[in-house]
Amino acid sequence: MSIEKTRFHIDFMGKSRLFIGVSLALIVLALYAFIVKGMQFGIDFAGGTEIHIAFKQATSSLEVRDLLSKAGFKDSVVQHFGEKQDNEFLIHLASSSGTMKSVSDEMIHVFETAKGKDTFEITKVDMVGPKVGSDLKKRGAWAMFYALLGILIYVALRFDYRFSPGSVIALIHDVIITLGIFILVGKKFDLTILAAVLTLVGYSVNDTIVVFDRIRENMQSFEGLEIKQLINRSINETLSRTLMTSFTTLLVVAALFVWGGEVIHDFAFTLLIGIIVGTYSSIFIASPVFLALYQRSQAKA
Repeated sequence: MSIEKTRFHIDFMGKSRLFIGVSLALIVLALYAFIVKGMQFGIDFAGGTEIHIAFKQATSSLEVRDLLSKAGFKDSVVQHFGEKQDNEFLIHLASSSGTMKSVSDEMIHVFETAKGKDTFEITKVDMVGPKVGSDLKKRGAWAMFYALLGILIYVALRFDYRFSPGSVIALIHDVIITLGIFILVGKKFDLTILAAVLTLVGYSVNDTIVVFDRIRENMQSFEGLEIKQLINRSINETLSRTLMTSFTTLLVVAALFVWGGEVIHDFAFTLLIGIIVGTYSSIFIASPVFLALYQRSQAKA
C-alpha cells in the first residue's frame, strides 16, 4: 500500500452543497438564455452565404458593413480576417438565394461603386442552403449524443456503474453552462463551436477520470476510511495536477484567443469558458454524484 502525502487538506465534500447550488443557479441562467434569447446559428446550421474579400487599401469592418447596409444587405455580418494589418474580411449573409456567381457579381458591383476597380479581390464564396444547414444541425446533435453515450459506456467499463452518471452529469453541466454564456454574449453557434464543445467534452472527462481513478485506487488502499474523507483525500491528491494542467492549457487557449485572429476567436472563447467550468465540475459535480450513488448502494446492501 502506497501512501501519498497531500499538499492540500480541503473539505470539498463538506462544501459540495454550496457549489451544487452555484451550479444550479448557473444552469438556470443558461436555460433562461436558451429560452429568452435563443441559440443564434451560424451559416453552417442556418444556411446562408459567406464571402471572403481582401482590400488593397486600409479598410475597416465598420466601413464594409456600412457599404453593404446601404446596398440592401442589412442582415450582413462582417468579421476581420487574418492579422490586424491585413485588410481581409469574412462577410456572412443570411440569404443563400441565387448562385455563387450572382452573389459574387453583386459584391463586385457594391465595392467597385464605392471603392473603385482593382481595389479589392473576392477570393472565396461559400453557400449553404437551408436544407443542408438543417441536416448539419441534426448531425451535430447526434455527434454530441454519441460522444456522451460513448463516455458513459467507457466510464462504466473502466470503473463501475456508480462512477458513470457523475461523469455524464458533469459533462452535461459543462456544455449547458458554456453554451449559456456563449448565448448571453451574443455569439453564433456553427461547426467551429461544435468542434470546440466536443473538444471540451473530451478534455473535461479526462479531468474527471483522473479524480475517479484516484478514488478507486484509494478505495482499495484505505478500506476503513469513511467515504467522504476518502473522496476528499483523492481530490486533494490530484488537485495540483488538475490545477496545473488546466492552467497551462488555459495559457495556450488564451494565446489563441488574443492572437489567433477572428476566425479562431470564438473557438478559443468557448474553450476558455469550458476549461474553467470543466475543472470545477470534476471536483464539485462529478464527485458528489458518485458519493450520493455510493451511499445509496451501501444503504441497500
